[in-house]
Formats: sequence, C-alpha cells, structure tokens
Amino acid sequence: MRKEQHHKGWNEIKTNDSWALFKIMGEFVNGFEKMSQIGPCVSIFGSARTKEDDKYYQLAIDVAKSIAEAGYGVITGGGPGIMEAGNRGAHAAGGTSVGLNIELPFEQHDNPYIDSDKSLDFDYFFVRKVMFVKYSQGFVVMPGGFGTLDELFEAMTLIQTNKIEKFPIILVGTDFWKGLMDWVKETMLSQGNISAKDLDLIKLVDTKEEVVDIIDSFYKGHLHSPNF
Repeated sequence: MRKEQHHKGWNEIKTNDSWALFKIMGEFVNGFEKMSQIGPCVSIFGSARTKEDDKYYQLAIDVAKSIAEAGYGVITGGGPGIMEAGNRGAHAAGGTSVGLNIELPFEQHDNPYIDSDKSLDFDYFFVRKVMFVKYSQGFVVMPGGFGTLDELFEAMTLIQTNKIEKFPIILVGTDFWKGLMDWVKETMLSQGNISAKDLDLIKLVDTKEEVVDIIDSFYKGHLHSPNF
C-alpha cells in the first residue's frame, strides 16, 4: 500500500512538471518577442539592498545616464537598490529603461523608473537570466550579493565555453571587487582551473567614463546583435 501511494504521489509530480512546461514556454515567448524589439542594451546588476544615500547608488545612476547618452538602453532586474538606480539614470537621460522583474518573498518590487511598455514579469529565474544574456551588449556589475555573483559567473561561464558571443563584463567599484578578482587570479588561475584568456573581457573600473569607453571600444569591431 505504501509503495502504491509513493508511486501515485510521484506520478502527480510528473504531471504537474509537464504542465509547467507551457508556463515556462510562455515566459520565453513573451520575453523574446518584447526584448527583440528594444535594440542594443547594457545590463546593470547590483544589490537590491543598496540605499539611496549609498555612493554606489549614485554611481549607478551616473553610469546608467552615460550608457543611455551613448545610445544604449539599460536593462536591470527591475527591483529596488542598484536596479532602481540603473533605471532611474536611464529614465533621467531620456533613454530606454527596461525592467526584468521577478516575484520574490522579500526585496523585490517594481521600481517606478521602468518604461511602462518595457516592464516584464517572470516567475522563473532561469528564463529571466536567458533574457539578460541574450539581449545585453555588456554587463555592468555593481556591488551586490549572491544574485549579482550568479549573473556575473554565469556570463563568464557561457563566454568561456563559447556558448554565447563575447561581450564586455565591467566590474564597477575597485574596493568591492578587488579581493574577489585577486582570489580568482592568485588561486583559480595559478592552480590552472581557468586560463588567463578567460579574464580578458573582465574590466575593473571606478568611473562612468571608463564604463562607456570600454563598451564603445569593444563595439568598434563588433556588431550589435543578440548573443545567441
């Protein structure tokens, strides 16, 4: 009897998983349709917990303004903190401001600086991450937590394995990122777990001017297009 109950429960799970595929597919279709119409964009990542009086909040605004003034749209995760600052800067510069929102039990709520027709909602992190990677011409990574690191290392992995086209990855905030990058070089690289060329596209900067210069320099020899 217990074995039969076990199999019944397992079969119900499999059925629910199968129906979930339609919801997942719907998120992909909606995301692809909307994002493909927006044009070249740069994604800005960073902590949802960063307050308005933090120096990195203001720097994210300035970086986003400069990116928008250079002709790129700005994509963020749509929430508060650094994400809000990124959308705020793009909005202030009259640029395209995109928010890829996800429902979370804490932290996440739509910020008011996203263009009304460019706010997308996701239930699945993995679908949302595909949108960031596919439609970004560069990643600007401000100080953040696990989610920020997740986006950073996913992009590095996909570029390293030639699953996506190369694009610039810019870490903003030397004080915050130097320790991590030193460990990557002194431990991972020195032990042969990565190659020196894997780090070629990662730049560590502190100013908005450096961010735009890196992106503009990269695309002098590359076309703007989706990454896969």
